[in-house]
Amino acid sequence: MEEAGVPPLSVLGLSLAVASSLVNGTPFVLQKRGMLRARLRDASYLTDIVWWTGTIAMGLGQILNFLAYTAAPAVLVAPLGALGIPFGAILASCLLKEKLNILGKLGCLLSCAGSIVLTIHSPKANNVTSQEDLEEKLCDPVFLGYLCFILLLLLLLICWIAPEHGTKNILVYISICSLLGSFTVPSSKGIGLAAQEAISGSPSSARAMYLFLILLAVLVSSILIQFIYINKALERFDTCVFGAIYFVMFTLLVLLATAILFREWSKVGLVDFLGMACGFTTVTVGVFLIQVFKDFKFSLGDFQKSALKTD
Repeated sequence: MEEAGVPPLSVLGLSLAVASSLVNGTPFVLQKRGMLRARLRDASYLTDIVWWTGTIAMGLGQILNFLAYTAAPAVLVAPLGALGIPFGAILASCLLKEKLNILGKLGCLLSCAGSIVLTIHSPKANNVTSQEDLEEKLCDPVFLGYLCFILLLLLLLICWIAPEHGTKNILVYISICSLLGSFTVPSSKGIGLAAQEAISGSPSSARAMYLFLILLAVLVSSILIQFIYINKALERFDTCVFGAIYFVMFTLLVLLATAILFREWSKVGLVDFLGMACGFTTVTVGVFLIQVFKDFKFSLGDFQKSALKTD
């Protein structure tokens, strides 16, 4: 039975987004575990089955993401990636022995609560529903200018900054992966629309097929480059730190790109906008608590001892 006021496509997109978030919480941890196992054997991580398990999980997560972005607005799907952070943090504490203290657990709870608030207040209908709408928005000068700016930043990061500073500063690799989200998410949504038109047999199906192939090439290229730099980051940096900062930057840039291209924010009222802002702030605070205090050694028992001393 259809829920009141919620289009069935958004319900499907929401379900797929939640599933992809949980799946996407595992790849970084499994790949890092595989790298550590391979390092102990003095072998390449490409020979480790745990690393390949994480890579397969990443591929599955990308497929679920693609389906979710096709079925629902990006401003509904992208922030739900926060659900993967607490799941990944808990998994990392088990497999990688990375610490998750009481504040980290509180951060996990806040991330989940913020995701629920975002879901409640996000738009529930797609603003682009046909190939004609998609082509018009792809040719918009504002969006083309934004893409050119992103391409220049990527070239600067990949060709100059990453070789010099990538192994020392985690933000370099995260910036590359996050900026590529400006291509992966719009391409994912566009592929779904172009594919429907391409197989419809209409007079514009041939043009739709060309658009489908172009968007598919952009999507695959973006995912492959992200895959390369994600593994570079995991070799050098803490898994939870990378995953948390990556989520915040990726989500912000995806929301910016889709706001410019699909204008999904035009259907968001003031109350819902404030609700989404509060939800995203809650998620960000949760991520902050998971990461910044992860090396602090204290628990709920320490608070109780402190209270007894005060008394």
